Parts: sequence; C-alpha cells; structure tokens
Amino acid sequence: MQGKIGLEEHFAIDDTLHDSKGFLADSTWPELESRLMDMQERRIAEMDRHGMQTMILSLNAPAIQSIPDAKRASDMARRANDFLAREVAKRPSRLQGLAALAMQDPDGAARELVRCVKELGFRGALVNGFSQIGDPNSMVYLDDARYRGFWAECERLDVPFYLHPRNPLPSAAQIYEGHPWLLGPTWAFGQETAVHALRLMASGLFDRHPKLQIILGHLGEGLPYSMWRVDNRNAWTKAPPRYPAKEKLGFYFQRNFHLTTAGNFRTQTLIDAILEVGADRIMFSTDWPFENVDHAAIWFDACSISEADRLKIGRTNAERLFKLA
Repeated sequence: MQGKIGLEEHFAIDDTLHDSKGFLADSTWPELESRLMDMQERRIAEMDRHGMQTMILSLNAPAIQSIPDAKRASDMARRANDFLAREVAKRPSRLQGLAALAMQDPDGAARELVRCVKELGFRGALVNGFSQIGDPNSMVYLDDARYRGFWAECERLDVPFYLHPRNPLPSAAQIYEGHPWLLGPTWAFGQETAVHALRLMASGLFDRHPKLQIILGHLGEGLPYSMWRVDNRNAWTKAPPRYPAKEKLGFYFQRNFHLTTAGNFRTQTLIDAILEVGADRIMFSTDWPFENVDHAAIWFDACSISEADRLKIGRTNAERLFKLA
C-alpha cells in the first residue's frame, strides 16, 4: 500500500540520546544511535522504499519524563520541540510532529502544548508514561488531580494525546528482579502502559472530557484481549465498580482510545483489535528506529484484512484524527 502514515516514529536530540541506550545489546548501539539522530536522509529513504508518505515524529523515551527538576524538564522539552519544528519545516509533506511535554509542571505543559499546536503546527502530544517530579524515586501518573487543567486544555485544542511506554522505576519493579529480559518492549512496557490507561479510564477523566482522544501503541498494550474481563470479572456477585468513572471501562476504550500497529506486526492480534474497537480506531505505525520500517510495511501490506480496512488503518484514520487532509 502506498501513502501510509506512521505516528509512533521516534528521534533523539543530543540531550536525550542516551536514554535509549540499554534497551538493546551494546553491539547494536552504533546502528541505533545513527537511526535516532538521522532526520532527513535514511528516514526518508526507508519511507520511500516501503510506501510511507508521512511520519509523525516524537521524542525518544523516557527523556523529559525522567527529569525530576521541573524547570530543567521544561527547558529540554522546549528545545526538543523547537528542533523538531525546524526539521518538519524542511519536508512538511513527509514529516509532522508531536509535542514533548514536561508534565512535572502541569500548567507549563498546557502552555507548551498550546505553543506547539498554535505556533509550531504540531498535531498533538506524546508523553512517556509517568513523570518523576521533584524526587527521582517519584512516579506521578496522569490521572493525578494536578493534571485536570492540562486535560481541559488538551480537549479544548482538539488534538490527540499519545500515551507511550516507559519502564517502571527499580523501586517498583520487584516482579522483574532476576529477569531483566522482561523489561522494555518484551513485557514491562506494555504492562506499565496498560495499567496507566486503565487508571485514566477509571478516574472519571473521560466523563469530564468526553472528546479527549488517547492513542496507545503496540495494538493496545494487551488491552483488547483483556477488556471484557476487566469489566465482567465475578459478574455473578453484581458488585458495583469501585472507581469514579460512570461507565464500564470498555465504553471509554471504544470511545476515547485509538491503537497503532507500532512494534506489533501480527495479523491475529490486529484482527482481535479490530473486533474490539473497530477498524476506524486503528492506525499503522512502525516504531522506527527501534523496529524496522520494512518489517512493519511488508507485513501490513500483505496481512489478511479487507482493502477498505487497509486503507483506513494505513492512512485515512490518521488523516482524520490528526487533521492532515
């Protein structure tokens, strides 16, 4: 399929580059470093070879979210956003941007989102999970009451918000002790992000802001497979929910969430996601440079779905959500 749009596609700046070291073997670092720092050459060549029209770019992880000092985090987010805006301006038909935000300062993050959307032309934001605020050992999630004003601004701007993974801090990762291979994209990324998304659903956020649209990568971080059980465990007891949200969580999953294929190139999993949320809420992505464009594109172009759904997932859903057309 020609004209695909990808929206979980990453880059780094000098200050955040080494946040991506350690997820892969040391022997692969020179290659990953080259991929992360390239903006206009190999990236565009890979897109051309595999039918991608546009990449919507975002900063690598955890980056801004791992800086406990709010002022330093805000300064770095602004520098990263200004850098990305300059790169997008060179090829706006091929590259677009998602804002990096210092959620350590909720009011400042709202102002930066407005600046990125209104002045830089960005299409939304991507935040790497919880933020460390003040204390390096803190983990502040986005259902916290301090973010109420931020979410109101996000809804007012009518731009999507990408909830991207990060590993739990060592102090909260005892279950992985002795099994470091479970960290990162193998397992911990998905589990951490799935729980974060469930917290948002249960908090009442989408009752207050029903137009908010959240994006999850990797075909939903396992949630499509689990949402029925989340809402229907021990149904014979008829126990009322023990959270503030007014609806079952599956309601918000189908109304307020979108999924991407980033880093999860499996037809059976894609079909399950389609059955749970519908083809209108799934979008193609590769997870470059951590995954290969060719692995994503060759699989997607041949996977056993209808051509109508392939067009939606490959292009038109993203055009509509990000107002690209």
